[in-house]
Amino acid sequence: MDKIKRHSKKVLIGITGGLVVLVGLVLVPYPGPGWLVVFAGLAILATEFAFASRLLEYGRKKYDAWIAWIKKQGRGAQILILIGMGIVIIATIWLVNGFGLIVALFSLPFDWLVSPLFR
Repeated sequence: MDKIKRHSKKVLIGITGGLVVLVGLVLVPYPGPGWLVVFAGLAILATEFAFASRLLEYGRKKYDAWIAWIKKQGRGAQILILIGMGIVIIATIWLVNGFGLIVALFSLPFDWLVSPLFR
């Protein structure tokens, strides 16, 4: 019985942590706590899985190095990175039909805003 309980707990933590990591990865390009959610999911997984603990430590180091690199760049490079993130955000909202919902809600004549995935 104890073995079943332990295995069930490990499966539950694996599913929960995995889902939190996936949600965090979806949120990464958006303004807000995307990486925080990814790291929270890895922390959940790290309670049962050694690989997650190593991945969490590796991810923290890479994240810190990325932020330090961005801070060292000139304003031009920082602006280009920001524009790139903006393009990713707009493209993602378009692909998941966020703009199409607005077009439908307000009966706007902008069919090109409807995602090709939802036509």
